[in-house]
Amino acid sequence: MAGVRAVDRRHFPLEDIPSIVKLFKEQLESSSEPDLALLSIVVGAVENSLTCNRSVSVQKETDTLCEHKLPAVQYHITEALYSRFHASIKGAVDLTQYSGSKYATRELVKKVSDVVWNSLSKTYYKDKAHLQSLYSYLTVRRLDCFGVAFTVVAGCQVLGYRDVHLALSEDHAWVVFGEGGSQTAEVTWHGKGNEDKRGQPVGPGTGSRSWLYVNGCPVICTRPMEVAALVSAINPSLSATSDAMEVALLQQELLWLLYDLGHLTHYPMAIGNLSDLEEVSPTPGRPPCSTLFQEAAMSARTYYKNQHVYPYTYQGGYFYRHKMYKEAFESWANAADVIRLYNYSRDDEEIYKEFLEIANDLIPHIMKVVSSGHSAHSILKDPECFAHLIRFYDGICQWEEGSPTPVLHIGWAKPLVNTISKFDADVRTQVVIECRGDDSSEGFEGAMAEPETDLKDDVKKKELLDSLLREEASCVDEDEICNNKSSSGKGTAGNTKYLNNKYLNNNNYCKMREGGGGGNSTRDFIRSLESRVIGEDARKQKLQGGDEALAPHPSIAALTAACGEKILNPEYLLQGGGEPFVGGGSIISEPTVATALTSNGVRDPGPSKQNNASLGSGDNKVQDQSELKSQGRPRLTLRSQKMKGLKDLLLAEKLNTHAISLQLTAQSQVQVSRRGRGGLEPDIRATGIRAKRARRD
Repeated sequence: MAGVRAVDRRHFPLEDIPSIVKLFKEQLESSSEPDLALLSIVVGAVENSLTCNRSVSVQKETDTLCEHKLPAVQYHITEALYSRFHASIKGAVDLTQYSGSKYATRELVKKVSDVVWNSLSKTYYKDKAHLQSLYSYLTVRRLDCFGVAFTVVAGCQVLGYRDVHLALSEDHAWVVFGEGGSQTAEVTWHGKGNEDKRGQPVGPGTGSRSWLYVNGCPVICTRPMEVAALVSAINPSLSATSDAMEVALLQQELLWLLYDLGHLTHYPMAIGNLSDLEEVSPTPGRPPCSTLFQEAAMSARTYYKNQHVYPYTYQGGYFYRHKMYKEAFESWANAADVIRLYNYSRDDEEIYKEFLEIANDLIPHIMKVVSSGHSAHSILKDPECFAHLIRFYDGICQWEEGSPTPVLHIGWAKPLVNTISKFDADVRTQVVIECRGDDSSEGFEGAMAEPETDLKDDVKKKELLDSLLREEASCVDEDEICNNKSSSGKGTAGNTKYLNNKYLNNNNYCKMREGGGGGNSTRDFIRSLESRVIGEDARKQKLQGGDEALAPHPSIAALTAACGEKILNPEYLLQGGGEPFVGGGSIISEPTVATALTSNGVRDPGPSKQNNASLGSGDNKVQDQSELKSQGRPRLTLRSQKMKGLKDLLLAEKLNTHAISLQLTAQSQVQVSRRGRGGLEPDIRATGIRAKRARRD
C-alpha cells in the first residue's frame, strides 16, 4: 500500500509555518511531481483545525509580533488519511480496462469523478467554507465545487496519469486531458444545482459566451500551478468579518514561495489573492500590493486575451478602500470592458452580484463622500471620472445585449441617475462621446480584448466594413453579419476573420431588403430627392463617377452634419422659418459669425477654427472631427445600444431622469443569434441575491 515518501516523513510533525513552507518547497523543487494528495491533506488539516468550531476572539496587538504556532500535524494521522485516499481510488478503478494508452481517456476521467462524487455525503450545503481540501473529503466526506475537481485530478495522479490537469475559470473548474491537453471534461457542479454533466466536454459552455467559461481562456494548470490553486483556495475566514491570522499568514508565505518559483506568472487570481493578503499584512522587502494588483491585470492581458474580470475588481476594491476614487472608477470601467465581451446567463450570478455591489453600493458611497465635507468636488469636477462612469455602464449594457435574460432593472437605474446628477453640465459636456458602429479599439481606453490588433488590421477592417455597407443586402449572409458577439477567433482566411467579434461590434445590425421591386422604387425616389438638393447636372455627373465635381450646397452639408446630433425643428422644415434645430440657433454659415458644432452636439460659437468645426465661408468643408477635440478632453466611444440612446440625455444641461431610467431599463433591442446557445436558459432569478462569495473587502 502506498505511503508517504521517506524523504517527506522527516518534516513531521509540522508545528509552525516555516516547517510547512519547507515541505512545500521541497515538493516543488523535487525532480518528481508534487504530491497533490499529501499537500492538500496537510493544509486542510491546518485550516480546519484553526477555523472550524473555533470561537472568534479579539487578537491582541502583541500577538502579531510573536511566532504563530500551529496545531501540530502528526505523521501518523497524515499517513492514515493519505493511504485511505490511495486505497479508495485504486480499489474502485480497474486500470486493466484503460490500458490501451498512456493518456487518460474520457471514460477514465468520468470513472474517477464518479468515485469521488458517489462517496460524498448527500446532505450538506455544498458552498460552505473550508470544504476544498482532501482533508475535508477524507474526514467528513464533503467537498465544494473546486474541491471535487481538485480531488479528481489528485485521483488521476494516484493512478499514474500525468496528463490530467485542472482548468480554472474565475468561478468554475474542470479538467483537461489527452495529448497536449486537447480534451476537456466536466467533473463537478456549479452554483446551486447538481446537474450531472460529469464527463461532458465544456465546448457548449465556451460557445455560449458565458463568463463562467471565460471564452475559452481558462488557466490551464501544470502540477506546480495546481499546488498554487490549492494554496489560493485556502480560506482563513472565521466569520464574515474576521479571519484566522495563522491561516492567512500560512497562505501568504506559501503564495510568496510559489511567486518566487515563477508558478504564479500565469495565474492572475492567485496574484490577486496575494495582493489582498499583502494589503492586510505587508511583507518587508516585498513589492507593494498596488504593484501586485497591476501585475495580476497584466497577466490577464498577456496570457488570457484580457478575458478575466476579477483582476480589475480586485484592483478597484483596493483603490476604493484607500480612497483613491478616480483610480477605482477606472478599474471598474476596465472590468466592465471585459464583461462586455460576454453574454449574461444564469451561471453568471457571482459576477452579477459583484457588479451590482459596485453600481449600487460602492459608487453611491463615493458620491456621498465626495459631495460633502473636505472632499467636496474632488472628482466631481473631473470629466475623466464621468467618462469612466459612463464606460462602466456601457460595458454592463453591452453584457446584456444578445443575452436571453435582462441584466438592468430599476434597481440599477436609480443609482445611475443619482450619480450622474452629481456631475455638473459643464463637466459632462467636456467628455467627447462618440457612437461607433464598428468594434475598433480606438476609444477603448481600458481593457483591450485584442491587444495585438495592429494598425494594418484596423485599416483592412474599415475598408471591409465600408464595402459591406455598399453591397446588396441579398449578397450577404444575414447570420454572419447579424449574429451578435460571434466567436472572436483569429482566422486568417477570407472575410470570415472580419465578421467575428474582433471587428464587428455587438451593436451592429443589418436589415435585409424586403422584396426586389420595392428596392428599385425606393432608390428612384431617393435619386429624385437628390436631384432637387444638388441639381440635375450634379446628379448626372455623380452617376458618371464625378462625385467630387459638384459639392452639395453648404447649408445642406451643414444640416446633414448636424442632424445626427440634434432634433430638427418641424417649423423650419415645413415653412423655412425659425431655427433649424430645436433649442439651438442656426448653424448655416453667415459672413460675420462662425458657429461650431462640437462632437457632443453642443453648439460652441467662437472665432477659432482649430478646435471647432467651421461652417463659414471658404471651401465650405467641415473639418475632420479629430481636429475638433480640445487638448486634454477625455474621449469615449459608446458601443451599447442603450448608452448610445442616452448620449444626448447625458450631455443635456438639465437631466431628464425619468427618460434616462426608461432607456436604461428598456428591453434590449439587440437581435439574438439564430444559432443555439448551449446551456443558456431564461433566468427568473437574475435579480435575486443570495449570500455573497467569501472575499475580502
